[in-house]
Amino acid sequence: MDAGPLDRLRATWRTSWRERVARLAGKRWQILQCALAAGVAWFVAADLLDHPTPFFAPIAAVVSLGTSYGQRLRRVAEVTIGVALGVFIADLLVVWLGSGAWQLAVIVVLAMSTAFLLDGGQLLVTQAAVQSIVVASLVPDPGAAFTRWTDALVGGAVALVAATAVPAAPLRRPREQAAVVVRKISELLRAAADVMESGEADPALELLEDARATDHLVRELQDAAAEGLAVVASSPFRVRHKPGLRRMADLVDPIDRALRSTRVLVRHVAVAAYRQRPVPASYALLSRELAEANDIVAAELEADRMASAARGPLLAVGSATGMVERSDVLSAEVVLAQLRSIVADLLMVTGLDSLEATDALPPPP
Repeated sequence: MDAGPLDRLRATWRTSWRERVARLAGKRWQILQCALAAGVAWFVAADLLDHPTPFFAPIAAVVSLGTSYGQRLRRVAEVTIGVALGVFIADLLVVWLGSGAWQLAVIVVLAMSTAFLLDGGQLLVTQAAVQSIVVASLVPDPGAAFTRWTDALVGGAVALVAATAVPAAPLRRPREQAAVVVRKISELLRAAADVMESGEADPALELLEDARATDHLVRELQDAAAEGLAVVASSPFRVRHKPGLRRMADLVDPIDRALRSTRVLVRHVAVAAYRQRPVPASYALLSRELAEANDIVAAELEADRMASAARGPLLAVGSATGMVERSDVLSAEVVLAQLRSIVADLLMVTGLDSLEATDALPPPP
């Protein structure tokens, strides 16, 4: 019996749940770091400085760090200044104006305006407004104005120290995720070869659905590359890794194009199978050989090397595309063209530029 809508919904939910669990696992260090920073900020403000209920210290620490490494140092500065500014202005004005609806509106206007005059970013301005609202909404405590302001500075200082401590995992993740994407390309190429040989429509349509569900793999690769670069930008202890991460980030686009070309190939293989159009057996053989060459690319990426070892096998597949027979079936012709396109994209992963990769392929037969 074919899977009904409810079965497909369950399968989608299970896949989505696995992805959410994987994202949580990828963020476990940042979550732990935020929790530790909050505890340390409270300890410094409450136990070392003897401030009563210094809740602005952990707030500033957690908001400053967040769960992303991107622009962490700038975020720490903006949040610290924004929180401190909002707290300071609200504390002063509550003493002068009292608390109430119109006083709250005036305090928010002044806090945000001051943040803009300081040429603050969106985060600084927003934090100034939010923290001024928090203070203006609490029971005024004229004697705590300076204390709450310094609590915000304590939280920011703790976040600044914590931001420089990052694990090595985000530095490995880009190449690991790149290998995942490349291995998925190999998987799709082998499955496409099976469909070319069998000509069966149902497996072809299932393969097409699988290929169309690969966008998240590239998004995860892009996020991993951006996160890795952000780590080396925010931590002086990881700067030496920047050249390697920059090279890895430069491979994201050709890997993305190779996956897109593979999806196009799968679509035309599925069209040919659905319409019962034959695809030459040599095209299926080329697809398998390309998958084997692509496995070398994945292995090199996993070993943190440029995939230059795969260049020879890829060039051999590219050369073979110029010697196979042609087909009168349009979908089959597009399959051959896409095989050549995938070879060119993967040659760029081995270190060739776009012109060199294109010139390395022989003219089509």
